Amino acid sequence: MSNFEATVEVTKTGFHVDGYEKISYDFTFLDGVFHPQNSQLADCYRHWGRVLAVTDLNVYNVYGEQIENYFEHYGLELKVHKTKIGEKAKTIPTFLSIVDSMTEFGIYRKEPVLVVGGGLVTDVAGFACAAYRRNTNFIRVPTTVIGLIDASVSIKVAVNYGNYKNRLGAYHAPMHTFLDFTFLKTLPTAQIRNGFAELIKISTCAHLGTFNLLDKYCEELIKTGFGRADGAPKEVREAADKINKEGIHVMLKLETPNLHEIGLDRVIAYGHTWSPMHELVPETPLRHGHAISIDMAYSATLANNRKLISDAEHRRILSLFSRAGLSMDHHMFDEEILDRGTAAILKTRDGKLRAAVPSPIGACTFINDIDAEELNAALRRHKQLMQEYPRNGEGIEAYVDASDTGYTENNKQEVKAIEDAAAQAGSLNGNSHIHGGCNPEIDGTPDALNSIKEKFTNGSAKGLTNAANGFINGARI
Repeated sequence: MSNFEATVEVTKTGFHVDGYEKISYDFTFLDGVFHPQNSQLADCYRHWGRVLAVTDLNVYNVYGEQIENYFEHYGLELKVHKTKIGEKAKTIPTFLSIVDSMTEFGIYRKEPVLVVGGGLVTDVAGFACAAYRRNTNFIRVPTTVIGLIDASVSIKVAVNYGNYKNRLGAYHAPMHTFLDFTFLKTLPTAQIRNGFAELIKISTCAHLGTFNLLDKYCEELIKTGFGRADGAPKEVREAADKINKEGIHVMLKLETPNLHEIGLDRVIAYGHTWSPMHELVPETPLRHGHAISIDMAYSATLANNRKLISDAEHRRILSLFSRAGLSMDHHMFDEEILDRGTAAILKTRDGKLRAAVPSPIGACTFINDIDAEELNAALRRHKQLMQEYPRNGEGIEAYVDASDTGYTENNKQEVKAIEDAAAQAGSLNGNSHIHGGCNPEIDGTPDALNSIKEKFTNGSAKGLTNAANGFINGARI
C-alpha cells in the first residue's frame, strides 16, 4: 500500500513539486496457506466476497482443487485465470490475456488480484495489475524457490520484449506476500536447483553465514526440496528454514532502500550483468538460475584475476556451482556474446558496467574500470578452468522444458502479430521504421485503420488474447 506527501511551491517561472511516496507491504511465513484452518489469506478478501486468481496451469493442476475448496470453505466466490508463462511466453499477449480476465471479472480499483505461481507468473500478473487503471492491488503467493526467495522480495514487475528481458515493466508493490515453503515438496528437482542459484547469489556477495550453510548442505537441500520432502532429515529442514529466512531478510535489507532502482550499484545484481543475454539467446532458453550461474561463475573468475577473492575462495565458489549441477559455462558464451551483453547492460546501468563481484565471499564490490581486452582474457581463462569440471562446466537440466510452463506451447505468432501491428501503426503515424519494420502500403485511411483493428478483435486468427473468448496466452483452448 502507498501513502503520499507532497508540497507545491510557486517559482519565478512556474511551480516546483516535492512528492514523497511511502510504500508499505507485508510478508507472512505460513505453511499451508490454502489449508482451511488458516484464514489469513481469506481474511484479505472478506470485504469483497470474491477472488480473481491468476495462477500457473501446472500449479493449478496440482493445487487447484485445494485452492477451490479453501475459498468455498470461507464462502468466497472464486474465478481462476489459468496461464502458461515461460521466458518466451513472458510477453505482451500473455499480459493482455490477464488484463482481459480482469475486465471480464469487473475488478474494482482497490480490489486485490490473487497471484499464485513462480516468479514468471508474479512478474507478468503484477505488471498487469500495475497497468490496469494505472494501479490495481494484488496479493502474491509464490510457489517456486525463485518466487519465494527472489521475485517475492522485489516490487519489480515486467514482461520481455523481443530478445530483451524485462524491457517493459513497472515498480508495483503487492499488498501482501504469503510465503509457504510447503509448495517445494511438489516442485521438480530441476526447479529446486534453478532457485538454488538465487541463494548463491545473495550469500556470495552479502551473507557468508548463508553461503557456509549452502556449501555444507548443498546436495541434501536439492535432493529434499529444501527439507520439505517426506523423510527429509530434521537437520536439513532446520538448515533450509534458516537459509530461506536469512536469504529473504538480506534481500529485503538490500532492496528496500532502493525499491525503484534509483541507485544503480546493486549488490543483488551479482550474476545479472551478462545473464540476460545467456537466458534468451539459445533457441531453447536456459533456465534463469543457470543463466545467472554462468554470469556469477565468470564474474568470480574476473574477481580472482583482480585479486578481489583468493584462489581458494574462487575454487570454493566454482565447486558449489558444480556440486549443485548449475551451469558455469555455455558453448554459446563467446567474446561476441560477452560484447553484446556488455553493450546492453551499459545502457541499463547508465553508461557504467557496475558489475557486482564478491570481495571477499560475503561482501561485494563493483567493477567499472575495465576494457574488452581484460573481459576477453578473463573469459579465455574461465573456459580453460571449466575443462576441469564435469560437463565442461555446463549444468544439469539447464534448459527449460514442460515444467517451465509456456515455452513448449508458446505461439510465436503472438509476438509477431504485436510487432506487425506496431510497424503498421508506425506508418499510420508517419514513422515507417519501428523495429526495422516498414509497410509502405499502409496509410492513414479508414481502410488501413480497419485492417489493423480486425487483427486485434477477439483474439483474432493471429493468436492475440481474449481470455473471455476462450484464449490462454493468445492460443484458443
